[in-house]
Amino acid sequence: MKIKKTKSHFTKCAHRSFTSDICNIRDCNSVEREREQSKKLLVLDMCAAPGSKTAQLIEMIHADEKIPLPEGFVIANDLDNNRCYMLVHQAKRLNSPNILITNHDSSVMPNFTVTQADGSKGTLKFDRILADVPCSGDGTMRKNPDIWCKWSPANGNNLHGIQYRIAKRGVELLAVGGKMVYSTCSLNPIENEAVLHRLLSETGDSVRLVDCKDSVPGLVYNHGVSHWQPASKNLQYFTSWEDVPDQLQTQIRPKMFPPKLDEIDKFHLERCMRILPHHQDTGGFFVAVLEKLKPLPWENETTLKSEISKLPTNVPQKEENKTEKVTDKKRILEDDKKPWGPQRKRKRLQGYREDPFVFFKNENEDVWPSIKEFYNISDALDAQCLLVRCHEGKKKNVYFTSPAIRDIVLCNEDKVKMINTGVKTFVRCDNKNMSCAFRLAQEGLNSIVHFIGECRKVKIFKEDLIMLLQNDNPHTPPEITKLNSITQERLKDFAKGSCVLVYEEQNTDNPYPLRLEMVGWRGTMSLRAYVSIHDAIHYLRLLGGDCSKFEKNKFQVNRDAAASKIEEDNDEEIIGSVQNENGDLIKTDETSVDN
Repeated sequence: MKIKKTKSHFTKCAHRSFTSDICNIRDCNSVEREREQSKKLLVLDMCAAPGSKTAQLIEMIHADEKIPLPEGFVIANDLDNNRCYMLVHQAKRLNSPNILITNHDSSVMPNFTVTQADGSKGTLKFDRILADVPCSGDGTMRKNPDIWCKWSPANGNNLHGIQYRIAKRGVELLAVGGKMVYSTCSLNPIENEAVLHRLLSETGDSVRLVDCKDSVPGLVYNHGVSHWQPASKNLQYFTSWEDVPDQLQTQIRPKMFPPKLDEIDKFHLERCMRILPHHQDTGGFFVAVLEKLKPLPWENETTLKSEISKLPTNVPQKEENKTEKVTDKKRILEDDKKPWGPQRKRKRLQGYREDPFVFFKNENEDVWPSIKEFYNISDALDAQCLLVRCHEGKKKNVYFTSPAIRDIVLCNEDKVKMINTGVKTFVRCDNKNMSCAFRLAQEGLNSIVHFIGECRKVKIFKEDLIMLLQNDNPHTPPEITKLNSITQERLKDFAKGSCVLVYEEQNTDNPYPLRLEMVGWRGTMSLRAYVSIHDAIHYLRLLGGDCSKFEKNKFQVNRDAAASKIEEDNDEEIIGSVQNENGDLIKTDETSVDN
């Protein structure tokens, strides 16, 4: 559903945006976390649930409305299986065929295999990655009162390890030249600068922090810190690893300490952004942008070979162990390339067993010929991008994905747990005397409308469309005879069944003239708009129509229902009891009272 970029259209839509799920209300600083991903195509959200930032990433992929099916995509991942379904709910509102939702531990995220241009298989590398890692959340002190009584400087100590592993895996999945946003809603340097210092120390000159001050003009923030002291739960601070007592060495690790004074300028930790609650009247956040300049040291096999070539032929006894370690590394790299090498035991997937993703193999799929003929779908639509969620039985829903997502699903279905992909495009609707058993679905209309032939599109006038949208009775749709005479003429020889209603704003100075496309149904004597109530309200607001009949205050409705119930109960008590001559209450029925 497109929201036009004009003030008038925005004003009409804004009031209803919450209940119709058209837009999210988000912290302004939360938006900055994925701002860097706006113009790139291949995006990974490593810790995506509940999905508000993922939704914005999808919108950025579809920013150019002239490109109905972008080449890029968003892979949204989360460890929690239940939260993945919350993510599905968020993503479905945007009706994008360019998203894949997966359920994995992002610290050990598997490599995605893709088909390259020459037909060979390769490893997918991402242009942009968002790592909004799990954190202690002490920056949310304004909206989370528990922070005040449960906070401790040691809260981040237990999270440092998993945060580092996620960040490290992120830069491994990043393409050379790509960028990764690392963010938390914590202000603890152990969860922020310490993680990045550790990562930058191990990656050498392969990764650098990016200065983003020019990318976010007007944003108030503090620079990252280069000195901090790890602490225990009892507020005992330590300046070096040697000062940490034995009983705390499992909680406070050597990598948590700040860089040495002579190395501070090397890491540029001041390029990180610390957004404090009072800066913009928000929560507290930490944001940093990492850029991958070249392959990581452990990704580059030539580095390993150069290390081996530098070793002398006559190695002293003390250096034999070092040689063995390097040789072992080489052997591991070589074994990884051999199909007969040692295989890891496949990890058992957690959560529910998902329905399969069954793609159409070709245009001869049993249900496709009738759909293609009825809607006059052009050959430009690749039928192999359509899928169903069952191998046998009646196909109830047909979904559409982008070619890139289809390739990822087919190449990785045995090693990646996929939760959801595709946008609903066709829905089974078995009506008598219909040549096609599937109707169009509003969710996927924007993705395929440009493939549908003009014979299934009806241009409609504003007054007619408002009348169709205001009709909320499914049993009495508007009759065709009540429509504009020109519309009646257009529908005269129009075949019964699902169709596309098209409205274009005429004679306007608006640089963005309103154009609406929605699913309709042409009956024998009637025409209806096949959209949900929330969508109908949204479209009516865009058209300036009256939608008061749909606007019900649920709180007032509940209050009225409760008052009515109390009144009925009181009436029953009055009817069911009368007084005798002595003043005693006696029970009787309604008839005896009337008599």
